[in-house]
Amino acid sequence: MTQSTPPADGQASVPGEATSVPLPTSASGGRISHAIFRVARLHRMIAGQLLRRVGLYPGQELVMMHLWELGPQRQVDLIRLLDSDAPTMTRTVRRLAQAGFVRCRPSDTDKRSVIIEPTAASHALRRQVEQVWADLERVSIGDLTAEEQDATLRALERLEGNLAAWHAPDD
Repeated sequence: MTQSTPPADGQASVPGEATSVPLPTSASGGRISHAIFRVARLHRMIAGQLLRRVGLYPGQELVMMHLWELGPQRQVDLIRLLDSDAPTMTRTVRRLAQAGFVRCRPSDTDKRSVIIEPTAASHALRRQVEQVWADLERVSIGDLTAEEQDATLRALERLEGNLAAWHAPDD
């Protein structure tokens, strides 16, 4: 990724042209980490712009995708599935329920558990969310060739594996 600064006139740059934040000297030992941070920030920002069009915030669509795919789930299982924490998931589910996309009910077998289920309104949203993800993918890959896409995916999977191994609890 080429290091450059945004145009001085405040104008947007040409698609594909580097617009990243310059690497601070203090981050010179973490060039890849700095690049991951920048890419993740931009990706989440664009995802947010696209998702707002359908009434969702980043992260909410992931909960919905799993509910559409797997059906009703215990909240604790969604937390594990999405590698989330309880307060974040509680907030996300509450907002989705307020928007009418999920319904929460006590579990029939464990009264301490809450079951989260997608509503009919959320099923109508599914095609729009799928389109948002297709648009986000198209923006993200730009003009990468199929080979470059495959290599990028392999590199990201390795990076994720490295981070997950470091983060894994000691046995």
